[in-house]
Parts: sequence; structure tokens; C-alpha cells
Amino acid sequence: MTQKTQYDIVIIGAGPAGIQAAIHASRKQTRVLVLGRLANSALFKGHIENYAFVGKVTPGRELLEQGLAQINSFGAEHLAEDLLQLSRDGEQFVLDLESGLEIRTQALVLAMGTAKKKLGVPGEKEFLGQGVSYCVDCDANFFRKATVCVTGDRSAAVDGALTLQKIAARVYLVTDKLEIAPSLKRLLDASAVEQINGKITLIQGEKGRGLQQVELADGRKLVVDGLFIELGSKGALELATQIGVALDTDTMQYIAVNRQQETNIAGVYAAGDITGPPFQMAKAVGEGCVAGMAAATYVRDLQRKAAVQKA
Repeated sequence: MTQKTQYDIVIIGAGPAGIQAAIHASRKQTRVLVLGRLANSALFKGHIENYAFVGKVTPGRELLEQGLAQINSFGAEHLAEDLLQLSRDGEQFVLDLESGLEIRTQALVLAMGTAKKKLGVPGEKEFLGQGVSYCVDCDANFFRKATVCVTGDRSAAVDGALTLQKIAARVYLVTDKLEIAPSLKRLLDASAVEQINGKITLIQGEKGRGLQQVELADGRKLVVDGLFIELGSKGALELATQIGVALDTDTMQYIAVNRQQETNIAGVYAAGDITGPPFQMAKAVGEGCVAGMAAATYVRDLQRKAAVQKA
């Protein structure tokens, strides 16, 4: 793929909602980039048998790969990278990727789902909100001058640790097998983050007093005030907060949209699991369709206004 840095629409998420948005947006002759890994989709390891026109049990991976081939045939591009930071620059949105590449776009479709992978260890559930967090961008300020630990093997964990070193007194990064871009690894190695090879197997503390320590598989213990579990790429909540996208007022877990899949931020749309239940492919595809067409219309209107102003 030619490494362009300017697109009309960037779709974050390569699941059913993101792929469908890309199909409709690219067919309207807009420059579209789909950002994300197929394996991050909840569909990747699943099977589909309750979707109209799919007459037999079909592996999710097969459907996603077919979808990727479709968007490529319509001219959309795909980049299997994690997004680290999202910001605004005037009417444009700026995306900083794990490779160091900066992408700019006029419109965004947020379609990266909501599920946060969990460690699945004793104490994780008990101390959620009492020292355990899944969102550095949301909760970092609660740990000023504290000792914190981040665990994970991907870019979100490293980016979280680098963010926390500006806030916390001491930052550990516990990782079993780090899989990140070389440029991000260089930033990590040059930082004050203390890298520890291992896996967390136990989270301990006291009710009412919160988290106190984590234990690794080899028996080592780290005395910490906070633990940030970042086992994948940046999630919906983190990215939404970076540009001021509003969440639903009932649960504060999903992105609020209208019938055009518009968020409260002009040029930003959302589709799929990120907008709430039911968590079904049929809903994701339908919302992706609406979001892709709406984003393309938004971009074309901007471009027409710019052309008139130049005339």
C-alpha cells in the first residue's frame, strides 16, 4: 500500500461495522482508510449462523477476510496498525499510529467495539475501581505521584506506561512477550518505565483501602497503588475521550449517536458494538452502512463548500 497520510475518511476498526462503512464510503468515491487488525474483531474467532443470506455456519474469520477483499476492490485501503492517539487540528482529525505514521482525515467512523480483555486472575474483579483500571486516559490523574503498574504486550500498554510516567512517581510495565513497532520500542527503552518480564497471576489488597500489590507467576511481588490492564489496542472509551465524543448518559459505556450514526462531534460517526446492545453482526452491518454513507456525504459537502470559496 502506498503510504498516504491524508484521507477523506478513516474508519477505526476492521470488524463488520467498519468493513461495511468502508464499502459504502468508498463506493461514493471518497478516499477511505480502514485502520485495525481483523483479529481484534469479536467476530474473528466466532461463527455466524443467524445472519440473513448466510445459509450455513460460517467462520467469522472467513467473513472478515471476504469483507477485506471487498473494500480493497472498491478502492479503500487497510492498515493493520494500532492507533495510539487521536486529536483535532481545526476541521481535521489527526491519528498517531504505533509505527510513528501520522494520518489526517476530514471524517472518522469509530467502529472498534467495546470489549476490554481481562486478565482473568483473582482480585481483578474485586478491585476494579479500587486500583484496577482498563483505561489510562480515563484514570491516570487519580494516581499522581503514586506507584503504578501497566500490563500488556501491545501498543496500548506501552503508550499507557509512557503516559503514566509523566504523572506517577514510579511505573512498572509487566509484559510477557512485547509485540510493538520498533519506533515505539525505542521510546520505551529511553523512558523511565521499569520493564518486567512476566505475567500477573494475583491482585491483592484490602476492601475499603484498595489495591496494594500484584504477584507474578514466578512469585515476585510488586507493591503498587494502581494496575492498568491494557491487553489490546486502544478501546472506544479512551479514544472517544481524547476528542470529546459524548457517551450515553445511562451507562457511560457506549458512544451516543443519532439515527445517522452521528456523534456530538461534527465529522465523527460511530457504529457497531461501540454504540451499545444488541451485540449482533446484523446491527453492526446496518449501522456501518449508515455511518459510511453519512460520513461520505459530510466530506463531499465540505469539499464542495471549499470549491465554491475558491471560485
